[in-house]
Amino acid sequence: MSDPRSIVIIGAGECGIRAALTLRDEGYTGEIALIHGEAVEPYEKPPLSKPGLEGISIKPISGTDRVLKENIAVYHDQRVTTIERATKSVSLANGEMISYDRLLLATGARPRALMIDGHEIQQARLFRDYADAKAFFDVLSPDYRLTIIGGGFIGLELAAAARQRRVQTTVIESATRLLGRAVPEGLAARIEARHREEQVHFHIGQSVSSISPTRKVTLADGTDIMSDIILAGIGSIPNTELAEQCRLTIDNGVVVDATFRTSDPDIFAAGDCCSFPHALYGMKRMRLESWRAAQEQGAHAARAMLGASDPYQSVPWFWSDHYDLTLQIAGLPSEGVTMVTRMLDDESEILFHLDAEGRLVGASGLSRGNKIAKDIRLAEMLIANRSYPDQQALADPKLNLKSLLKA
Repeated sequence: MSDPRSIVIIGAGECGIRAALTLRDEGYTGEIALIHGEAVEPYEKPPLSKPGLEGISIKPISGTDRVLKENIAVYHDQRVTTIERATKSVSLANGEMISYDRLLLATGARPRALMIDGHEIQQARLFRDYADAKAFFDVLSPDYRLTIIGGGFIGLELAAAARQRRVQTTVIESATRLLGRAVPEGLAARIEARHREEQVHFHIGQSVSSISPTRKVTLADGTDIMSDIILAGIGSIPNTELAEQCRLTIDNGVVVDATFRTSDPDIFAAGDCCSFPHALYGMKRMRLESWRAAQEQGAHAARAMLGASDPYQSVPWFWSDHYDLTLQIAGLPSEGVTMVTRMLDDESEILFHLDAEGRLVGASGLSRGNKIAKDIRLAEMLIANRSYPDQQALADPKLNLKSLLKA
């Protein structure tokens, strides 16, 4: 594969920024165009759902200040309307056309709208970008009644932020428990209990049957919840419209191989918008939505655009804060069939998840503060090494996990 003379990156989030800078770090001297759909400078999105009482502020993505110094052309507040694979060019909404030799889709994902009886419920706000966050937190006050539909990460993080502001907060979750897709039941129960301590009201195992124009939420069991603000946190949808328009393969995101190449050999996709086969998990296809995954995939795709062929096999990692509790997850706990508990103290626990052969495939932990961070990091390294650790050793808090790495 010859070196590209021009590379276009659509999306200037964590994935797009990291890809652009990695290209320069790898010695690429050709043209780079970075297309950013917002008027503000590229910023980190995780802090938006965890603001302090001082309010919402923009935290620039690390390395953004390097972008212009590295001779990377940034198109602010611009939207790509079409990708022309035949001519290898993209068209912007302002009519400008940019040619490429390689193209990276880093278009991310968007919140799933709340639908009832086939109709989108306009009264339910969505939360994804700075404008959403500012509009949400600017109106919160202690006399407001907030109803959050969805007991996942975004819903619970916003519930915690609202209770810090003494907002009356109710969470509705249609599943039988909170955080059901990603967090082991015991840890999810502790997080729920912590929210209840802060007087968050829950309706679990209940679906929404209707929402009135005056924001009255009616549940399937007939319960009415009067609300001043309604927010839907019911998952996300990968932004695949451009990929669909130019007829790339789609399946739970833009389909890519282990180097993030799409069905077009000159177009790559990475971050929240793509589904990929993970080399650590038997090439199981997945789509990850996390801050670190976006960074790592952007860097990996950048090197692949320059000719690298090694498969992506970084260990997934995620964190979430709930008041003084910190949750961290490494790997894929859902791939485990055996669970080993390691109690660091009465409030700090780590669960190790092993597959049927005893290989460590995931670790999840919860503590006040950041007491689990070191052991989760070591577990991450064990997962990357495809380790088969002794279960008694994993359970013993006196044993340093570094010794298992050496073994």
